[in-house]
Amino acid sequence: MPAPDLVTAELTLTSRLTTASNATFLGSIGDAAVVYKPIAGEKPLWDFPDGCLAHREVAAYLVSEVLGWNIVPRTWLRDGRFGEGMVQLWQETDPEQTAVDLVPADDVPDTGWKEVLQGQDENGRIVSLIHEDTPALRRMAVFDVLVNNADRKGDHVLAMGDGHRYGVDHGLTFHRAHKLRTVLWGWIGDALNAEELAGVDRVLSGLKGELGSQLAKLLTAEEIASFAARCARLRSAGVFPSPSGDMPAVPWPLF
Repeated sequence: MPAPDLVTAELTLTSRLTTASNATFLGSIGDAAVVYKPIAGEKPLWDFPDGCLAHREVAAYLVSEVLGWNIVPRTWLRDGRFGEGMVQLWQETDPEQTAVDLVPADDVPDTGWKEVLQGQDENGRIVSLIHEDTPALRRMAVFDVLVNNADRKGDHVLAMGDGHRYGVDHGLTFHRAHKLRTVLWGWIGDALNAEELAGVDRVLSGLKGELGSQLAKLLTAEEIASFAARCARLRSAGVFPSPSGDMPAVPWPLF
């Protein structure tokens, strides 16, 4: 039997994620487990007045596809019980793996990890925010720069059993102004490698064709122009940027 059409087959809801700030439901389409975020359940944001979270989530997926790095799980728009919304394939993570962590400052591994910052925990102990030093997370950091991700928390990096890393929750992206807030700051000043530069080139090329046409249905012209400018700046600089502006460099909470 062929898999049910993910756009038109029945979307059955099974539970609600009550910890989410916007209406978020778990459900299924046939045998496929999905997350459903109806546009009607979004809370207005003063600093993201244009468009909606669902459209930006789908736009982030489209950019991920053109990059070719499989960062964002399959994401699309469709109707559900509470109207049109974003639907994304659910990913079952490996509880034994973590890509971003808080550890005592004197326990930061010597290799394989990057330290982002230090702070105090609720007991006054000095702790370090760290993340993996892996190609998968480097690519996600490039992706976040391009889409201007204002909310890359540690829990938005999904550690899969096969070593793959997915990024989720991309509603706060594509703002015209600089909004980059992320826990993935471990490569500041490092040169982008050939694969990363090629990915940026694919996006720049795509903006002149199908990607540009698809994004025009989801984002404003000003947002797309700012996105194109960010891509061009990163390609020209060829290095991971540093935090800039008056915005906090990391989201809060961190996870």
